[in-house]
Amino acid sequence: MKKINFRACIAECIGTAVLVFFGCGTACTVGCTDLAGYMMTALAFGLVIVAMAYSIGNISGCHINPAVTLSMFISNKISLHDAIGYWVSRFVGGIVGAACLRIFYNPANGFGTNGLTDGSIVKSLLIEVILTFVFVLAILGVTSKVKNDQIAGLVIGLTLTLVHILGIGFTGTSVNPARSLGPALFAGGDALKNVWVFIVAPLVGAAIAAYCWKYLSKNKK
Repeated sequence: MKKINFRACIAECIGTAVLVFFGCGTACTVGCTDLAGYMMTALAFGLVIVAMAYSIGNISGCHINPAVTLSMFISNKISLHDAIGYWVSRFVGGIVGAACLRIFYNPANGFGTNGLTDGSIVKSLLIEVILTFVFVLAILGVTSKVKNDQIAGLVIGLTLTLVHILGIGFTGTSVNPARSLGPALFAGGDALKNVWVFIVAPLVGAAIAAYCWKYLSKNKK
C-alpha cells in the first residue's frame, strides 16, 4: 500500500490555514463596505497564494484548495490516494486557520464567511461555479508547461485576486471549500447552514474546468 506523503499534507494544511487566517482576517479587519476594503481583501487572498506558492510549492504543489486537487485528479496529475490525503489536510488547515481567527476576532465579524447572492442559492451556485471555472482553468493552463514554473505562483495569485474582485460583491468569493468550511464552523448560523453551496459549487466548477482543459489540450504539442 502506498504511503501518505505526510510532508506534503502538512505543507497543504499550513498553506490553507495561512490562506484562511490572512484572507478572511483581512476581510474582518477592513470590511468590504468600500473600495479600499474590497480591494485589500481581494489582494490579501491573491498574495497569500503567491507567498505559499514560492514557499511550499516545491513540497506539495501548493493547491491549498480541494477544488484544485479535484481538477488535478481528473487531469490525471495526482492519484486518488494522494488526493484524499490532500483533501483531508486542507479541510483541517481551514479549520485551524479559522480557530486562529477566533482568537483575534469577535464572531459577530463573521470570520470572512460566504453569503448567498440576494438570498438566492441558484445565483450563488452559479457565480461560484463560474469563478472557480476561471480560476482552475488558469491553474491548469499555467502549470501545463515546465517553463512556466517560475511565474506560475504569480499568475495563480493574480487570478485569485481577479475572481475576488468580481465575486466579493456576490458571495464574498469562495472558490475553495476548505476556505469556506472552517470559518462557517466558527461563525455558525446562516454561514454554516449555507456552507454546502460553497463546497459543492467550487467542486463543480473545478470539474468543468478540468474536462474543458482536457478537451482543449487534447492534441496540444
